[in-house]
Amino acid sequence: MNLDPQSALRDSTTLMLDMDGTLLDLAFDNYVWKELVPRRYAVENNMPFEEARELLMAKYAAVQGGLEWYCLDHWSDRLDMDVVQLHYDVSHRIGYLPGALEFLRRVHEQDVRVLLVTNAHRDTLALKDAMTGLGDYFDGLYSSHDYGYAKESQNFWCALQEDVGFDLDTTLFVDDSLPVLRSAQEYGIERLVTVTQPDTTEAIRPTTEFRCVQRVAELLD
Repeated sequence: MNLDPQSALRDSTTLMLDMDGTLLDLAFDNYVWKELVPRRYAVENNMPFEEARELLMAKYAAVQGGLEWYCLDHWSDRLDMDVVQLHYDVSHRIGYLPGALEFLRRVHEQDVRVLLVTNAHRDTLALKDAMTGLGDYFDGLYSSHDYGYAKESQNFWCALQEDVGFDLDTTLFVDDSLPVLRSAQEYGIERLVTVTQPDTTEAIRPTTEFRCVQRVAELLD
């Protein structure tokens, strides 16, 4: 908690950034999974929306934190619907969090390796990259699906380390998920920052567990 985010960024050799809820507004994902998918499921299974949503929330919770939770193929199979297409149907809702694009532009000009490290499925990542152009600002885009483990798992960090190599002492990692940050901390990454308002339609989520910022732009001097 003594970490100063601005100083940490200046002194870091690698900056790892999460995507959804850190750079991109999590309102899109929340709409898809809490509204759009349940409505489609309700229609196709001839049940009330609230009943469908309650059923799906239980299904989500059963695999929360595991790779299946983030896997579009898993949910397309389990729910018998084209979940990827649903994302495309409302892709106009995809957008940056306030200040995130300018943050990426400025960081891109600095002497630091910038890596996107996400639990997003590759289909989702491709769509969001196409809609926002965020890939232009990174030295590499890494999905947990490439390694077979979610970021909540120590196996993920071992695999990522073997793949890209990063110094535990000079890597800054920013994410909105506390379980993910705890996993990174357990692995040994010392510079950790959480985003407290990943969804612009929801209230700030304060925490004392990690150094926090409301927006990634606050990491800049």
